[in-house]
Amino acid sequence: MENIENMPRPEIVLVADAVAREKGIDKEDVFTAMEVAIQKAGRSRYGAEHDIRATIDRKTGAIALERYREVVDDDAEIENEAAQLRLTDAKRIKKDATVGEFIIDPLPPVDFGRIAAQTAKQVIVQKVRDSERARQFEEYKEKIGTIVSGTVKRAEFGTVVLDIGRTEAVLRRDEMIPREKFKTGDRVRAYVLDVRREARGPQIFLSRTCPEFMAKLFTSEVPEIYDGIVEIMGVARDPGSKAKIAVKANDVTVDPVGACVGLRGIRVQAVVTELQGEKIDIVPYSEDKAQYLVAALAPAEVTKVVLDEEAGRMEAVVSEDQFSIAVGRRGQNVRLASQLLGADIDVLTEAQEQERRANENKVRLDRFMNALDVDDMIAHLLIAEGFTTVDEIAMVELSELAEIEGFDEDIALELQSRAKDFIAKRNAEFDEKMKALGVQDDLKTFEGLDQDMLVKLAENDIKTLDDLADLAGDELLEILGAETMPLSEANRIIMAAREHWFENEEK
Repeated sequence: MENIENMPRPEIVLVADAVAREKGIDKEDVFTAMEVAIQKAGRSRYGAEHDIRATIDRKTGAIALERYREVVDDDAEIENEAAQLRLTDAKRIKKDATVGEFIIDPLPPVDFGRIAAQTAKQVIVQKVRDSERARQFEEYKEKIGTIVSGTVKRAEFGTVVLDIGRTEAVLRRDEMIPREKFKTGDRVRAYVLDVRREARGPQIFLSRTCPEFMAKLFTSEVPEIYDGIVEIMGVARDPGSKAKIAVKANDVTVDPVGACVGLRGIRVQAVVTELQGEKIDIVPYSEDKAQYLVAALAPAEVTKVVLDEEAGRMEAVVSEDQFSIAVGRRGQNVRLASQLLGADIDVLTEAQEQERRANENKVRLDRFMNALDVDDMIAHLLIAEGFTTVDEIAMVELSELAEIEGFDEDIALELQSRAKDFIAKRNAEFDEKMKALGVQDDLKTFEGLDQDMLVKLAENDIKTLDDLADLAGDELLEILGAETMPLSEANRIIMAAREHWFENEEK
C-alpha cells in the first residue's frame, strides 16, 4: 500500500519556532513533543494496542500517521495481533517481506480536536521543563568548586533555601557557620559543594564551612593568588572560631603572608568579615616539614621537632609556658595544625619529652640486654648509635657494627650472631603461637602488622584478613592500643585489608 501524501501545514512549523524561542529550548524537542501528542491521539482513536507512530516533516509541517506491524515467523506465538503479523500474511501485502521487518500502513488524518491539543500542550510543557532542568544541571555542575551568591527565599528547620538565579540552592544547617542566622531577603555567598540530578530538578548543595570556601574567598580578595603568584597549600578550619591557611610564593620577590594580609590588613579582614569573625592564621608554607610545623603551631614557640614519617606522626617540644598556647583552647591550635600538615602532632613539654625518651630508652635497653645477653654498657652503646630493634642489628652491615667505639669485628660478629639466633627463636615461637590460635596465612602475611599486633588481634578473635577488614580504624586501635599508631594509619590498614573485596567484585 502506498503512503498517503500529507498536506503541508506551515502553521505547525511556525508554532514550533515560536514555542522554541519563547521557552528557550531546541526546536527539535518541540517537534518531538508534538509527535508524541499526535501518537496519543491516534492510539485513542484506533486502539491503544496498535503500534501507531506519528512524524512531522520539519520543513513543511506535514503530518504522517502510520501503523507499524512487526513480521514474525509463522510458527511464532503472536503476543499482540494488532502489532504483529505472520510471515505468510505479510507476504500477501509485500512479496519480499522478511521476519523482523515492519509492515507500515498509512492511516487517514485524525481530527485532533481540543483534547489532542491539550495533550500536546501538556507534553510540550513537560519537555520544556525537562529541557530546562537538564540545562540547569549542566550549567551548575560546571560551577562545583566556585562561589555563588543568592537571596534567602525561605528557611525550613534550620536549612536555608537560596534563590541563585534561575533555580534554588540548599544551604544545610551543618554547612552553615555556627550561630549564623539568615532571614528572608538576606544576601548570602556560599561554595557550591555538589550538584545532583533528581526527579524534581537539579539539587544544588552549598557550604560556608568547608575549607575550600575560605580558599576561594582569599582567591577573590588577593590578586596574587588569582594570578598564581601566591599559591594556597592547605586550609584547616574550625568554622566560626579559628582557621589556618598555608601559602607560598612562586616569585621570590613576593611575601606570601603580606600579600594575603594586605595593606593595614584590609584583605584578610574582608575574609574574616564574610566568615563571621573567624580568626585566621596565615602560615608560610615550607617543604621542610619541621619548619612548616613550627610555623603552623604559631603563635607558640617550638624548641624542638621530632619526625616519624613512617607512622605519620610528629612531635613538637615546647617550654612549659608555651604548652597551653601550642595546644590551644580545647586542643584547637594543635588540631588545626594537624589538619594543615596531614599528620598527627603530639605537643610535649621539655620535661615530658625527656621522660618519654627515658622510658623508650629503658624499653630498648631491657630488650637488647635480654635478647642479646649483654650488659647495660653495650646496650647503651647500641642505643646511642640509633639502633631501636634487634632486627636492625641482625640486618646491618657487619662493618657498621664494628665501627662503634669500643667494638671490634669479633664483638660485632658475636652480636649479629646472637641477634639472628634470637630472631629465629622468636619467629619459631610466633609461628607456633599463630598455629595454636588458628590465624590464617592471609592475615599472618599481611603488611603493616608486626608479630605483637598479630598476637593481640588473634587473642581478640581476629584471625583472617576478612576479620580485619570488618573492623573500623578506631576498633583496630582499641585492640592494639591507641599509642600503637595514629588513626590515619589504622584507617589505611583497614582499607588495604579490604582491597581483595573490591578485586573479587571486579572479577
